[in-house]
Amino acid sequence: MKFATAAAILLFSASATLAQAPATQTAPAKPVAPAATPAPAKPTASKPAAPAAEKKAQAATTCKADAATKKLAGAALASFLKKCEGDATASCSKSAADKKLVGAAKASHTKKCVTDAVGS
Repeated sequence: MKFATAAAILLFSASATLAQAPATQTAPAKPVAPAATPAPAKPTASKPAAPAAEKKAQAATTCKADAATKKLAGAALASFLKKCEGDATASCSKSAADKKLVGAAKASHTKKCVTDAVGS
């Protein structure tokens, strides 16, 4: 009985001491300044700058490129391409409507837009 009482008192006094002790905090580390990198040289290209639409098209990836990156094959590939082509068709139809295209112009725009989105 004395042992249990002594253990309880010891445990209580240790927890009380810890509760009263001030928390020690370390100072936050100073951030390290990034290494200075030289500015890239200006290109001396003789080509005219690409239009904004071409830059946007180059930045976007095609469905087939995405599938290759994800290493899809078989049914997963077919399903992914089907969904991607459907999304591209909807997006291209919307852009044709925004441009107020009708008839052959709309069909031509949509066909080229989908082909560009899906890839070859």
